[in-house]
Amino acid sequence: MRNFAWTIRKSSYILKDRWITVRADSCEMPSGQTIEPFYVLEYPAWVNVVALTADDDVILVRQYRHGLQETILGLPSGTVEPEDASPLAAAKRELREETGYASDSFMESGRLSANPATHTNLTYCYVATDVQPITVPRMDDTEPIELVVMPLQAVFEQAVSGKLPQSLHVGSLFLALVALDRLHLT
Repeated sequence: MRNFAWTIRKSSYILKDRWITVRADSCEMPSGQTIEPFYVLEYPAWVNVVALTADDDVILVRQYRHGLQETILGLPSGTVEPEDASPLAAAKRELREETGYASDSFMESGRLSANPATHTNLTYCYVATDVQPITVPRMDDTEPIELVVMPLQAVFEQAVSGKLPQSLHVGSLFLALVALDRLHLT
């Protein structure tokens, strides 16, 4: 297998804050060609949760997303915070905080990259089954959320029609189908 890896010759930070870090690298390709600056976005790990009730309904959230400047439908999701013991702990926390739901049955269904060309982080995808409401959602002041409960089939119809526009959420739904043995790969 050929090695296509670039060698980082120099690196400097353009921006560092709690939400994003932008790094400018000077890279040498295996051919000897130099690329500079090549901008890299450093984010913490993210988590997505496909949360299913015993009736096969999916727990979703509707919230404003400033990048698109739209209120959209999506999965409970968020950032792995420094105080989270693991991505799984973050997934459980995000589900509980955003929706008030919880489960004793979580499984990791896969890992995705938003953009492996420029992003350093991974999104850890989880399926939670038999979720139940246990508390009132605890929303951040900057993150008002509307809880939406929808049959699994309808969620996939939303994804196909573009009404679930977050690509990492659509990928998480696909991985959930595989993990739940509802999509057979041959």
